[in-house]
Amino acid sequence: MEMTLEKILQGQGFGTRRQCRDLVWDGAVEIGGRVCENPAERISTDGLVFTVDGKAWQYREHLYLMMHKPEGYECSHEPQHHASVFALVPWQFLNRNLQCVGRLDQDTTGLLLLSDDGQFIHRYTSPKKHVPKVYRIALAEPVTDAQVSALESGVQLHQEKNISRALSCGRLGTDCLEMTIDEGRYHQVKRMVAAAGNRVVGLHRSTIGGLSLPEDLEAGQWRHLSAEDLQKLAGLPASQD
Repeated sequence: MEMTLEKILQGQGFGTRRQCRDLVWDGAVEIGGRVCENPAERISTDGLVFTVDGKAWQYREHLYLMMHKPEGYECSHEPQHHASVFALVPWQFLNRNLQCVGRLDQDTTGLLLLSDDGQFIHRYTSPKKHVPKVYRIALAEPVTDAQVSALESGVQLHQEKNISRALSCGRLGTDCLEMTIDEGRYHQVKRMVAAAGNRVVGLHRSTIGGLSLPEDLEAGQWRHLSAEDLQKLAGLPASQD
């Protein structure tokens, strides 16, 4: 697909059409080592890598990111009491209407997805899709057999009609659980644990679908999802190429 250079820059989040023209006229944009001079030049986006002010950017029609969300950050563009996770990504992404694919509380850490693709966001946030998510849960009190059994068989949450059940639930220690759920109710894990008779003091999401948080992705870091990551997320077998 071909587009004008100014439209490419605008679509990648570098500002308004006029601001993108100015970047080109100022000599800030290069492709293949060539300084671009014409904002109206038509460029193929297939495999396109360009630089703006010396920094390389790969053209992406949509953004698909994973982040290791740290504690003390809100999943909101308008945070109330803490910093926003969007402060951890390049400002150009915000011009592309980047959104969290579901939210984690400010005190919850772990795997967070972000995208500007509405269909992708719906696929992984809609309760009807039943996407499994795995959490590590630190508890205020030692976990009992009865509590594990209650979480697996189902607990009644306040002001909820349906019973909430864990797909699986097992001990990781005397006061730590690993639990898998496939719903996305408000504060669901914390409310389920409370309904079972304990209290969450630490919560970490390790997996969404078939995608687990990489061990080498430190808290506060992010990266683009690869084709293999997207396959794992959807629960598809890895490519044999």
